[in-house]
Amino acid sequence: MTDHAAFVVLPDMLTQAWDPWLDPREIETEAPTGPGAYLLALRLVSATALPPRLSRPDLTALTPGWYLYAGSARGPGGLRARVRRHARANKARRWHVDWLTCTADVLQGVFVQPGGHECALIAEARARLAVAVPVPGFGASDCRRCPAHLVEFDDAEI
Repeated sequence: MTDHAAFVVLPDMLTQAWDPWLDPREIETEAPTGPGAYLLALRLVSATALPPRLSRPDLTALTPGWYLYAGSARGPGGLRARVRRHARANKARRWHVDWLTCTADVLQGVFVQPGGHECALIAEARARLAVAVPVPGFGASDCRRCPAHLVEFDDAEI
């Protein structure tokens, strides 16, 4: 089902902040089929190009490290269908996060919240953890409340 490598143990701060995390291999059986929100724990092992619309002269790629991306699933198949798509490395690049998840070995874990909202999850991440917004507007082009739906961990936190 997934093109990604074996699940890597998430940093303690993630498992303490949100429980339980799904291993990407568990999506098919454990992720709910209803609507809600999710967090993707992403680990970039090399610099990864940004979507052209978000790239600028001083920032064309994300640096290696840990990231959290918050999204929502309101369509057919709900959370299971959306996170299943994110778990595949081979797909068309439709959303900002696809530029990251098309990179092999990037998806490390998924937290799903049935009925939840991605803005609340990213606000919680910003409140609970030492994170930074690496790219303003990433994943939040239709959001007026959040600076981005992608945050990066400070290297000291990992």
